[in-house]
Amino acid sequence: MATEGKREKFSSRFGFLLVAAGCAIGLGNVWRFPHMAGQCGGALFVLIYLAFLFAVGLPFLIIEIAVGRAARKSLSGAFEELAGEKTGWRHHKYWMIAGNYILMSFYGLITGWLLYYSVRFATGGFPEKISEAQAVEAFTGLLADPAIMFICMLACSAVAFWVIGMGVVKGVERITKPMMILLLVMLVAMSVHSVFLPGFGEGISYYLVPDGERMEKIGLLKIVWSAMGQAFFTLSIGIGSIEIFGTYANKDSSVVSEAAWIAILDTVVAVLAGFVIFPACFTFGVEPSAGPGLIFITLNTVFSNIAGGMFWGSLFFFFMLFAAMTTLIAVYENIISMTIELFNISRKRSVIINFIVLTALSIPVLLGFNVLDFIHPMGGDSTILDLQDFLISNNILPLGSVLFVLFVTARNGMQWEKFVAEVNTGAGAKLPASLLWYFRYILPVVVVVLLVAGYFDIFA
Repeated sequence: MATEGKREKFSSRFGFLLVAAGCAIGLGNVWRFPHMAGQCGGALFVLIYLAFLFAVGLPFLIIEIAVGRAARKSLSGAFEELAGEKTGWRHHKYWMIAGNYILMSFYGLITGWLLYYSVRFATGGFPEKISEAQAVEAFTGLLADPAIMFICMLACSAVAFWVIGMGVVKGVERITKPMMILLLVMLVAMSVHSVFLPGFGEGISYYLVPDGERMEKIGLLKIVWSAMGQAFFTLSIGIGSIEIFGTYANKDSSVVSEAAWIAILDTVVAVLAGFVIFPACFTFGVEPSAGPGLIFITLNTVFSNIAGGMFWGSLFFFFMLFAAMTTLIAVYENIISMTIELFNISRKRSVIINFIVLTALSIPVLLGFNVLDFIHPMGGDSTILDLQDFLISNNILPLGSVLFVLFVTARNGMQWEKFVAEVNTGAGAKLPASLLWYFRYILPVVVVVLLVAGYFDIFA
């Protein structure tokens, strides 16, 4: 294994791409993208999403990888390394670091739900041909049981921290690579199976064929904004979750090439997820829904009514579990690396401390569905999880992305010339230096528009 100082590097480019893609590929690909595509007019949404993914999401992905690869340090020291100790950039790392903890305070809990459903399907724990009402009862029963949720969450977190404790190459890369390969194989197998369902044609039509009535109902502006938001948030950019893997990457390939492959893998998973979900829903006349309802209620109903449903249900939930676990491992690695650098402690000690801290932070979120269900921090029926998700998705992620793009274009930051040189080091596609205007002015405006639109959508 090549070394640069004491810092590890991925053993191969393939390992870097799969681990970084694993960070980007998560729950939003499966329960958010297909539903939004279906509700927002099908093919038009997908085309707008792809346009924004490569026009907006890809540049931010390039920025994080380049900053990490140039600094060879996590967010705890990247700004100081590239801009100097005396600049004000170093102060911004703290709220971005906090964003990682906020995200993981609820992501591990949802991963635990997936573990619970995976095991129940694999062991025949759900009866065949259940109704949607029974599926609702099963999910609400899980939310009402803090002990089961805590055990499942703890199991997922323990496995993720165990992997990270072994190191970047021997742990993160060695475990995540086969998980990602198996994830893609399972997704392809389920997509092929969907072709033979009676509702395949109707489901794919709903998913991908333009529907003027649906488009008129939701409005073109809403479709554009939704596609832009999905393209931006799907890549997990803004809090250093991708930046950390740039610090372990080799410089044999240009950052543009690496970022493009990650974006392509992320998109393939999102699009194929719709091929699994919509044919199944239309085969059994179940209305697709968004969020946890799609995964834990709608699809539970669908799989329990399919021939061989226990097998396909367990396969789907294991696929979802693997997708969530790769993100869990990736963001935990970012937290561990930052803690090591900030406090100059060993990896083992950092793993133990953060395992305890993140477990404690997850408990209020977990109890928000039962013991503390009287707390509605955002009004209505909102939960503590909704507040955490709002803080990270509608505030820290977009603000962090604006900070990154300002940092690489500012003269007292990384500086554009050094950024372009880093991005273009290695074989593959290059970033033209003439795009400074696009990075400095257009990208921040796009994020601010998303930020304002997000607040309007929630509170108006």
